[in-house]
Amino acid sequence: MKWTIHQLYQLQNKDILIDETVDVSDIKHIEKSIRNISPVKVTGVADVSHAKVIFHLTITGSMVLPCSRTLVDVQFPFTIKTTETFLFKQSDFDDEDEVHNVEGDVVDILPIIKDNILLEIPMQIYSESVHEDQVLQSGKDWSVITEEDVKNQIDPRLAGLAKYFDKNKEN
Repeated sequence: MKWTIHQLYQLQNKDILIDETVDVSDIKHIEKSIRNISPVKVTGVADVSHAKVIFHLTITGSMVLPCSRTLVDVQFPFTIKTTETFLFKQSDFDDEDEVHNVEGDVVDILPIIKDNILLEIPMQIYSESVHEDQVLQSGKDWSVITEEDVKNQIDPRLAGLAKYFDKNKEN
């Protein structure tokens, strides 16, 4: 997923077809919530001009993330469509927001692919097949209660008032 600027100049005004499978398993060290990630399929086209190269990419794969509720493994398939622009000279096209400057003489899109995958991780993900024994029922200073427990529970601030009404019923 690397090209030198010289190679890209030779392919100027021609479309470069991209169809590769890359291993991005090292992003598990960057984002600890990723338990596993499959090899990622990258397809697309690169348009080369005299000052820049534009990649139109589709990134597909699947990663394993922990369920937000139970911490069991959840398969999360993703498909990312992105357009990335690399400028050969840093002074060109300063008005564009989403551009990458080429450092040295090599255009490497693998770090951009990894960044896009990291941005795709959802804030919360839930497993659809959760068994009752997998759900935590209590922890430090908390426990799961039902709606019936809430209805029958007396607010501690009003416990004295409940005792007052009990005394009146006895009299």
